[in-house]
Amino acid sequence: MSGEELDILRLQEVRQAIEENIERDPLRVALDSRIPHAREVATQVKYLQRARQKLRRMYEARCILPQRAFEQASSEQTAAAKRLSGGRLLDLTCGLGIDSTAMAERFESVVAIERDEVLAEVVRENLRRQGIDNVEVVTASAEEYVAACKEQFDWIYVDPDRRTDQGRRVVRLEDCSPNVVELWPALKRISSRVAIKNSPLFDVEEAFRLFGHCGVEVLSLAGECKEVMIYADGREPALAAEAVGKGRVEFKRTEIVNWPMPEEFAAAEYSHLIIPDVALQKARLVRHALHDVADVWSENSFGFARTEPRDVLGRVEEIARIEPFDMKALKRELKGVGTDITMRDFPHPLDEVRRRTGMRSGNEVRLALTKVEGRCYTIYLK
Repeated sequence: MSGEELDILRLQEVRQAIEENIERDPLRVALDSRIPHAREVATQVKYLQRARQKLRRMYEARCILPQRAFEQASSEQTAAAKRLSGGRLLDLTCGLGIDSTAMAERFESVVAIERDEVLAEVVRENLRRQGIDNVEVVTASAEEYVAACKEQFDWIYVDPDRRTDQGRRVVRLEDCSPNVVELWPALKRISSRVAIKNSPLFDVEEAFRLFGHCGVEVLSLAGECKEVMIYADGREPALAAEAVGKGRVEFKRTEIVNWPMPEEFAAAEYSHLIIPDVALQKARLVRHALHDVADVWSENSFGFARTEPRDVLGRVEEIARIEPFDMKALKRELKGVGTDITMRDFPHPLDEVRRRTGMRSGNEVRLALTKVEGRCYTIYLK
């Protein structure tokens, strides 16, 4: 977004046009010659409509949403799930300001750093529209601000840019911007506690290698792994998995045990199937978290329980029966039948299974497919 576009979006007639056309097809808005600055209005209508779920608060305040910043922004739900609070927070990577806005409710004051001058002004405008007055937006790079900073903060929050100048995605913290590993001595000079948001692809063990005494938390939302948080504050090393709005588990790292494998796959004895949440999988906590309630063979597999489990991080389904996987038998039984299929640790791709059995997508029959101790199984769900 350019400064000229921002000035246009601040005009009262443009704000009114956005409000009047908020429910219309953005393409029709862009082609409507009666609308002042129709192209800019249409773009905002498009992203405000998309923000209804992801950024509800910003939608209701009719905030300004630049395309690139919107697409890179966290959801308000994951921003609110971060375990930070205190007096003063320094957000070194403001972006659209979603995290700063969420944490403004839990800190007395927030200083948010944004190196893009126009985006920084967009955030200031959006804060005004939301009635938030305890966030100061500073236009600077993270490196410049930290080098000159003489103040102290309760927490520093960093969400490094995971794209290179050429647009290539990166995961290692050393390859991101700002380079938190390189900045670490300077960060610790102004705060003893640093929280770092990472890609869902980030290896949880890498956090302990880099920062030692820290907490690592994997967050999922609606069945999708969203981020890996590092809380580097000197705490006893711990690993957590949270499905936002559904549940959370946390274990000290010293408590996590590589439990022995179950003695046998007792197909006839299992009454319930546990489909572990992706956060539990990413944190590699499936076997440890479920060892008391289910038989589990790998971090990527299902859990098989003999009684109905309670308070597990994942979905629980009742089992009708379990049979050895047989492509020909499934074709005879379910060809043309609408089937909902869930797979874990299974060697055949879903498209291949549907093609070879003739099962179509649907929910007349629900199946789970997996491989345990070298054998493939079909689990029929009630």
